[in-house]
Amino acid sequence: MAEKQEKAFAKKVFDKLATVYPEVHPALEYTTAFQLLIATILSAQCTDARVNIVTETLFKKYKKPQDYISVAQEELEKDIFSTGFYRMKAKNIQGCCKSLIENYNGKVPKDFDELVKLPGVGRKTASVVAGNAFGIPAIAVDTHVIRLSNLLGFIDSKDQTKIEFRLKELLPESYWVNSSHWLATHGREVCFARHPQCHECVIAKLCPSFNPQSNMKGKK
Repeated sequence: MAEKQEKAFAKKVFDKLATVYPEVHPALEYTTAFQLLIATILSAQCTDARVNIVTETLFKKYKKPQDYISVAQEELEKDIFSTGFYRMKAKNIQGCCKSLIENYNGKVPKDFDELVKLPGVGRKTASVVAGNAFGIPAIAVDTHVIRLSNLLGFIDSKDQTKIEFRLKELLPESYWVNSSHWLATHGREVCFARHPQCHECVIAKLCPSFNPQSNMKGKK
């Protein structure tokens, strides 16, 4: 399939998802860019639902970067214990907050390249913050995006960075931020990893996993 056709196919898929999920938004609960940054760091290898339970209390105790570095790491570890990998996450959060204070006057930078310089912040976290807190076109690749991008034939790879750039090639910038939400929401509500509800899926006829005739040949 030629690149032009692949782009048209991808747009058709996401247009259908947009009709089903018109009001998509991050599953993480936050009110500021800083809260979203912390929540996204916590969401690594953890469900958004669990993170939301933890941050409901966490954000009342820690309101600004200084609050996170004013306590012992062990105390922060206890506060985020149930999100898993709590020692590394506590270390990253404190390192991130220290960097925000020292290099950005305590503010979360809008620039993507500056975001990824922060401890504990990879491309996914930077994309979540840039796209949702600042409205900067970005695609956050989580487990749902990885799985559905492969199922739909957009790419044959588990590499998050390759998937991110492939989706950016296929989609107009105006779709970038919501594309992550559309795929994640569809993955949570219909396209389950173990038992996908294909007969309830609005994009089933376009999906090569359900309809081999729709396969995007030449996927990268």
